[in-house]
Amino acid sequence: MAIVYLSLGSNSGDRIGYVQQAASLIGTTDGVSIVRTSSFYETEPWGMNSDTWFVNAVVEIKTTLSPQDLLEVCHRIEAQLGRKRTAGMYTDRTIDIDILFYNKDIINEDNLIIPHRYLHLRAFTLVPLLELIPNFEHPVLHKTISQLHNDLENPEMVFLYGTRAEI
Repeated sequence: MAIVYLSLGSNSGDRIGYVQQAASLIGTTDGVSIVRTSSFYETEPWGMNSDTWFVNAVVEIKTTLSPQDLLEVCHRIEAQLGRKRTAGMYTDRTIDIDILFYNKDIINEDNLIIPHRYLHLRAFTLVPLLELIPNFEHPVLHKTISQLHNDLENPEMVFLYGTRAEI
């Protein structure tokens, strides 16, 4: 079985509810079992202009699904939860599910790049990963999650959910 890390995020509607529903749907998929989930974090939007902050978490799963089959499952769950995909631009979304790592595999296909191409630039993925696998080494960059987090030059704000003061 493969060990996989998925990033879940929502900044539209019931943000916590969408992240919880996505995790539940992932966990009830044939060939997938949830090992553990990070805490929930409230995070400043990254790479987009939005007034609504995200709720993010990382889920560790074990799966017999191939990376491509897992990607299909993620897209199906996103659609089921009302995600509207738009080409080229980041927009507000009910749910976003990204495959961050699939074992230590390196995959570079037209529709799937693993490790996720931006995970090392995003505090909203690195902070939950710090909670779960701080010493895991990125198979391309050959740095641990802790080192990648320390290397962030201008990280977006990330707060444990419920601890951010109103802005």
